[in-house]
Amino acid sequence: MNEFQQVEILKSPPKQLLSQLGHWKYSIYFNKKEPRLKRPLDFCLSLAMLMVSMPLWLFIALAIKIDDRGPIFYRQKRWGRNGETFYVIKFRSMKVYEKSRIIPAKANDNRITRVGRFLRATGLDELPQLINILKGEMSFVGPRSLAVGELIYNGNGYVFYEDIPGFWERLCVRPGLTSIATIFRPKDIPPHKKFRYDLLYIRKMSFLFDLKLIFLSFIISFLGRWERRGRKI
Repeated sequence: MNEFQQVEILKSPPKQLLSQLGHWKYSIYFNKKEPRLKRPLDFCLSLAMLMVSMPLWLFIALAIKIDDRGPIFYRQKRWGRNGETFYVIKFRSMKVYEKSRIIPAKANDNRITRVGRFLRATGLDELPQLINILKGEMSFVGPRSLAVGELIYNGNGYVFYEDIPGFWERLCVRPGLTSIATIFRPKDIPPHKKFRYDLLYIRKMSFLFDLKLIFLSFIISFLGRWERRGRKI
C-alpha cells in the first residue's frame, strides 16, 4: 500500500475505515441491524427514568458535595458506534486527582469515596448516562462503553483497549449501559474475554433478550451488587 492509498483510507468514515484496515472478515458484525423496537424502547424508557429520577439527582448531588466538597459530575470521552467518540457524564464516585492516565478501579480501591461506594454498588453513578441513551449515543443493552485512552492490565503490563483482540468488532453497535459480561461474568475477568460476550450479544441481539437483561440489571441495582467481583445474581 503506497502513501497515497494510506491517506485516502484514513479519510474514510469510521465504519469503512475499520473494514479497510483489515476487519472486513467481521462483516457478520458490521452488517448486523438492531431490532426494530430497540431504539423506541431506549427512548421511552430513558425519558421515563429521567423524569422519575430527577428528585434523586438532587440528593445524590448533595451527598457528593457533603462527602468531600468536590465536583458533582465526572465527564469522560468514550468509544461509540463505528469508532465515533462521545462524552458521558457520571456522578463522581472517586476522589479528585490529577489525570496522568486512566486506570479502572479495583476492589477496595482507595480512590473511591464513601458516597461513591454506594453509588457504584447500586449503579446510581451512571444515572446521567440516561441522557446519552435518550440522544441515541448509547443503548440500555450493548457492549459496555469504554474510555478513550484507558489503560488496562493484560497480565504482562498495561495496554490500551484498542490493542486487545475483539475491540473493534464490538463497535458495530451502540454501546450499552449494561451487557451480558457485566451481569453474568466476574468484574475483573480479562477484557478479551469480556469482548467475546459482547460479540455473542451482537450475534444473538433481540428485543426480548434486551428486556431480560434490563430486568436483571434492575434486580442487581436493587440488591446493590454491581461492585461484586464474583457472581451478582
